[in-house]
Amino acid sequence: MYIPAITGTGVFTPPNVISNAELVTAFNAHVDLFNAQNADEIAAGTLEAKAYSSQEFILKASGIHQRYVMDKTGILDPAVMHPLLRQRDDDEPSIMAEMGLNAAQKALDMAGKTARDVGLVICAASNMERAYPAVAIEIQQLLGVEGFAFDMNVACSSATFGIQAAADMVRAGSVKSALIINPEICSAHLEWRDRDCHFIFGDVATATLIERSEDAKRGYFEIKSTRCATEFSNNIRNNNGYLRRSRPAGMADRRDMQFMQNGRKVFKEVLPMVSEHIAAHISDAGVHANQLKRLWLHQANKTMNDFIGRKVLGRTPEPQEQPNILQDYANTSSAGSIIAFSQNSEDFKHGEFGLICSFGAGYSVGSVLLEKHG
Repeated sequence: MYIPAITGTGVFTPPNVISNAELVTAFNAHVDLFNAQNADEIAAGTLEAKAYSSQEFILKASGIHQRYVMDKTGILDPAVMHPLLRQRDDDEPSIMAEMGLNAAQKALDMAGKTARDVGLVICAASNMERAYPAVAIEIQQLLGVEGFAFDMNVACSSATFGIQAAADMVRAGSVKSALIINPEICSAHLEWRDRDCHFIFGDVATATLIERSEDAKRGYFEIKSTRCATEFSNNIRNNNGYLRRSRPAGMADRRDMQFMQNGRKVFKEVLPMVSEHIAAHISDAGVHANQLKRLWLHQANKTMNDFIGRKVLGRTPEPQEQPNILQDYANTSSAGSIIAFSQNSEDFKHGEFGLICSFGAGYSVGSVLLEKHG
């Protein structure tokens, strides 16, 4: 048995930023266009008029100030309201593979390793841009990794579930090291024309390198233990898929082909699930809440994270104990907790504990208990 450790992380941040002000201007222009085009039905009471959004509404609902995206021109066009991404030829790198490659190289550089040191690539994300071949295998080929690769999807928990899978394989000796890559183009499955959710998501890619601790060249985070749990719920859902064209006429573009959630039920049901999951995980690992220097939580909503932090620590967390990055990145699905970890872990000293936790559709929740070495 070997001891798995996180030795490197990487974050690819897209070049385009959309501020709340830009987003609100575009959304409200769309509202004017929609209401004008459907004035007769709205007047007859057969269709509900759309309401304006505002910066104040977005901040109160989420704590988000801006988001990074792969394309902003289409999103901010009131007649389009979705990203416009060039169709690539089959012999070109796919956009997700290109994003993942960037993050992966940064993780390798941080650890002082090369692709020759990697035996496994897992591409774990909430949506893949194609069914097959696996994006992970494409990234493996682009990196020059010998070994094997596969895709996996547990929505917003994909990164932590991927870390558990890789850590288990490293621990058992079936691989010496693994890259878990999370390319999230959330802007493509967000309904930007829906006031209740048009501000939620952004795009990013993250990567985490897991190795045997004995092979680490620098300081590392030992993976003390991992824990995953799932419980089926329809409250966060996207019904898009390869059966889409088989649906009856007029059904292929219905609203539930994009991101949907029942926010109130999610708050009510997910928060206790996550809080109890973390408490049980650290208790079974013999770690007390007051030993946790930091919680790196899924970056979906500031209010949710504040609640979880209070429940786990038994008090209001200090800002450095529960860092948020969603004000800059918005919700980036599986990548959010990894961004928080990557950007807020350099100050750890030998023997200090921290915990990564992600949660979301499924419902799913995954947690990774870490101890700093070196």
